[in-house]
Amino acid sequence: MIKMMNSYPVALHEVLRAEKVVYQYLKPTPLMYNKGLSDDLDAEIYVKHENHHPGGSFKIRGGVNTMHHLKNDGIQGVITFSTGNHGISVATAAKWFGLEAVIVVPKGNNPVKNQQIKATGAELIEAGESFEEAAQMVEQLQEERNLYFIHAANEPHLINGVGTEFLEIIKELPDIDAVILPLGAGSEIAAAVTVLKQINPAIEIYAVQAEMSKAGYLSWKNKRIESSENKTFAGGFATGSAYELPFQIYREQLADFVLLTEDEIKEGIAMALKYTHNLIEGAGAAPIMAAKKLSERLRGKTVVLQMSGSNLDLKMLKEVSKEYL
Repeated sequence: MIKMMNSYPVALHEVLRAEKVVYQYLKPTPLMYNKGLSDDLDAEIYVKHENHHPGGSFKIRGGVNTMHHLKNDGIQGVITFSTGNHGISVATAAKWFGLEAVIVVPKGNNPVKNQQIKATGAELIEAGESFEEAAQMVEQLQEERNLYFIHAANEPHLINGVGTEFLEIIKELPDIDAVILPLGAGSEIAAAVTVLKQINPAIEIYAVQAEMSKAGYLSWKNKRIESSENKTFAGGFATGSAYELPFQIYREQLADFVLLTEDEIKEGIAMALKYTHNLIEGAGAAPIMAAKKLSERLRGKTVVLQMSGSNLDLKMLKEVSKEYL
């Protein structure tokens, strides 16, 4: 049985506590008005650039907060499974806090993300053909090496750390009407609900996911944990099941849920480059395409699109450039 830290609440007061930890290591990321997207969508569009963090994604916020608590509890080493950004976060934060880190990724994982994990000094192990198969290796190694398992979503300190992103947004732009976020394992959606709905219940939170990996969508639609095929190229979406802790938080709190085809995700990468001049991975660019699909509902509103990560496979960049730019 994989053990996790689950005795702490996910709550706004815990996010406020996490701020003091997170800002010892990170700076607030830019929230930028985008005129091109605003004109095209007939709404006031702001982009939250979580891709500007060390490691290239929002997940480092949760990594820092989690590692702070584990270090205080005397944990010496950690392990996780990941398709990349969560692994980069854990590996980077573990290095900062002086902890051993083992990251298990599926075979054939994004080489850009693998290289970033290795660059921290963490041990990278490739095992299994999917996110879920990599998890089986984690359970074996955890017992053998006495490592603490950090789940990508079922970890309260992780979600509370990620919540600092939404404190930044609402402090800088208190009159927002809607936020659009990618949903993979669900930590970020859960963090958004925890912060934004507590401060202003009227804020609409929209999730976006890949049709080829839509366990989160099915779970939200059917109001129970569901599994599904997991075949998207976009690593940030590549989970075959929803996860209990974030699902409990977001299941009743979303305004809507958008699914994108693989081609639409690729087009979103091109649009992110066109409108923001940022190189964004598939899941990170997906809110732009979701906003296009939701344009009627968003007209005239103040909307934040979150760019969650920048770790795009260079082969995919070539494909996107050829087809859409």
